[in-house]
Amino acid sequence: MYERMLDKQNKPAFDDMAAYCGKGMELFIRINEWLSDTCSTVQEITFPYGNKYGWAVAHRKKKKLICNVFAENGAFTVMIRLSNAQFHLVYDQVEKETQECIDNKYPCGDGGWIHYRVAGEAHFCDIQKLLEMKCLS
Repeated sequence: MYERMLDKQNKPAFDDMAAYCGKGMELFIRINEWLSDTCSTVQEITFPYGNKYGWAVAHRKKKKLICNVFAENGAFTVMIRLSNAQFHLVYDQVEKETQECIDNKYPCGDGGWIHYRVAGEAHFCDIQKLLEMKCLS
């Protein structure tokens, strides 16, 4: 479960990525539409970082990367970098599971990267809060 789309030779269409998410398809479509509409991001299907990451929808404002949304079998994962101050602002507003993800972030400068799997509505609400922080900066 949660396998990613790893065939680098065959670039998927957005609809293929959404369908791959299975029961997470609706949330995958919603988060990508929300990012485009609310945060005014431009979407691009990319195969970033290496062979184990797989295909993702990259969201950018101008040239600034907001996040990558990786399609997975049954869900999707959002990879996002925030500053420690941004994480602190939302920390008390998110679920315990999300707090643990923040606590275990990959450090980078004054903040870090998280890989946040969205497998249900509660996860969706929390990733929206984190993405709002990113879009406001």
